[in-house]
Amino acid sequence: MTMSETRQGHGRRVRPKKPLDSARLEELALAYVARFATSSVKFQRYLARKLRERGWDGEGEPQVAELVERYCELGYIDDEAYARSRGGDLLRRGYGARRVAQALGEAGIAEDVRQAVAPGEAAARRAAFALARRRRFGPFFAGELDRERREKQLAAMVRAGHGFDAARAVVDAGNEAALAEWVAEAEEEE
Repeated sequence: MTMSETRQGHGRRVRPKKPLDSARLEELALAYVARFATSSVKFQRYLARKLRERGWDGEGEPQVAELVERYCELGYIDDEAYARSRGGDLLRRGYGARRVAQALGEAGIAEDVRQAVAPGEAAARRAAFALARRRRFGPFFAGELDRERREKQLAAMVRAGHGFDAARAVVDAGNEAALAEWVAEAEEEE
């Protein structure tokens, strides 16, 4: 084993990866955007991490900001499309508007874009319904809903990003039909 090789896992020899230059950075960037939907800030963080891990062997400083800007102009990265997609995914999984906004903020999505893709009341209620069904809250709970369990369900709904009023409406719904009617009311108003 040479000095540049290290042992990893089950005695496998792994050579350290070569430092990045302009061509390797471009290849890495293109492979990433081809495989993953991302925001411009997440993409920039990814490239910065790869540069920290592998080092830089190119001429001058790495042109990360210019690369991100070029990929945005080419349409490889679209913050608004990413925000709509990620927000929709989180809503379908049952997360509320607050958690969606938080996740998009962590991804570096600008405040105006976050507000533009924020879910309406009907979408927020559908998300609360989905979370209740998935986690067996409120009318989906099979046993007796005592005070302690009710409070835990309310807390879980609020942690998932739903407002307290919505959480209470879900947990206190008498049956699935009443909960579906609560969702339908908001859909009719939109």
